Amino acid sequence: MNRRAAARPRRISGKEEIALDLSQSARSAQLGGRLREFMAAHIYPNERRFYQEAERLGPWAVLPVVEELKPLARDAGLWNLFLPASEPGGLSNLDYAPLCEIMGRSHLAPEVFNCSAPDTGNMETILRYGDDAQKERWLKPLLAGEIRSAFAMTEPDVASSDATNIASSIVRDGGDYVINGRKWYTTGATDPRCKIIIFMGQSDPTGANRHTRQSMVLVPKDTPGVRVVRSLPVLGFYGVPDRASEVVFDNVRVPIGAILLGEGRGFEIAQGRLGPGRIHHCMRLIGLSERVLERMCRRAENRVAFGRPLAEQTVTLERLAEARIMIEQARLLTLKAAHMMDTVGNKAARQEIAMIKVVAPNMAQQIVDWAIQLFGGGGTSNDHFLAAALATTRLLRLADGPDEVHRNQIGRLEVRRCQNTDPARTGGSGEQLSREEAEAWSQGGLWPRPEGMPS
Repeated sequence: MNRRAAARPRRISGKEEIALDLSQSARSAQLGGRLREFMAAHIYPNERRFYQEAERLGPWAVLPVVEELKPLARDAGLWNLFLPASEPGGLSNLDYAPLCEIMGRSHLAPEVFNCSAPDTGNMETILRYGDDAQKERWLKPLLAGEIRSAFAMTEPDVASSDATNIASSIVRDGGDYVINGRKWYTTGATDPRCKIIIFMGQSDPTGANRHTRQSMVLVPKDTPGVRVVRSLPVLGFYGVPDRASEVVFDNVRVPIGAILLGEGRGFEIAQGRLGPGRIHHCMRLIGLSERVLERMCRRAENRVAFGRPLAEQTVTLERLAEARIMIEQARLLTLKAAHMMDTVGNKAARQEIAMIKVVAPNMAQQIVDWAIQLFGGGGTSNDHFLAAALATTRLLRLADGPDEVHRNQIGRLEVRRCQNTDPARTGGSGEQLSREEAEAWSQGGLWPRPEGMPS
């Protein structure tokens, strides 16, 4: 994909104007071509094997097909493509986004390229906030694909959509932190290659600032007191699309050097971690939706009902058209968010990031639902990968924050944006007409009050 948008100035939050240029660099386009070739040669032909291994071996096992393909991806120079532009050989968010779209076409692909959640987010977190010792011990083997990781934040006993509710504890005891808590939907913990867990909990539960009560700590999975209780299904799927799990931390001791950035910085880290991750999720969903739409078109051409191919029936054509419109809208909004993250920073782009996290999963879920309807009974099986696709799209309306939280943030930011503009200059006043204005409107309107009519 090498899509270009006209560079037009836009005012951000009533402040500075920026040029919006969504061009893909030559390097990103070249990597995209190589990715497509790899997908055609190695990913698509191995997908059924991937799903069968996931079913037969289960969420506690390493899938052989993944381990066989990873060296091929590394040798092809398609490894750790997620690394940011600040790193040698890294890419901007705008340049990585179309590559993420290509990988998102298959559940198998991201891990093969060492670009899958939660590892990418965890690696970026350690890269951005870890010290040299933490990077040496954990980041290096993660980048090499030698180990995997998990992220423990969500808790079953509180509404974790409000991150300030996190109740797990991180208590300083001499030269250690003692950790207690129950986490679930901790992605990756059932994987035998998982060696490190990033744990979020309260280190200052009575602090006046609710956003500085939390800290993040690196917890080796083999630390005494860490127990992976169970694998959790996602709409009936175990291990694919997500190795969700429940993990208990019972008096787990780690040295004080295991903390990330410092006490009270957990919420700050979470916000920094989630921005790029949301771009990745949304672009993968766009890739998934593109593939589903292609399957819909081919199915519609090949199936005849009531004397006509489905591709000639209005309801099908309308859905295909709407799907194309929705994909293009979601892509442009996501690329715009990526561009803003690169140029004005995550904080200035937070409204756009929240918008894409609402738009992309809902778009993808709707398109997958239409595809299931088009495929009929076969769409409810995983013969066409639609059942797994539906699980993915529905999951991502919750992961990294539910729709409602993002909509609330978007709305608050919109109100704030309008407070920073002058309605006399924008024509955006919401004030009621004064009595004088109402009189003038009446006299200048189609039916003014007749002269001589009693008041």
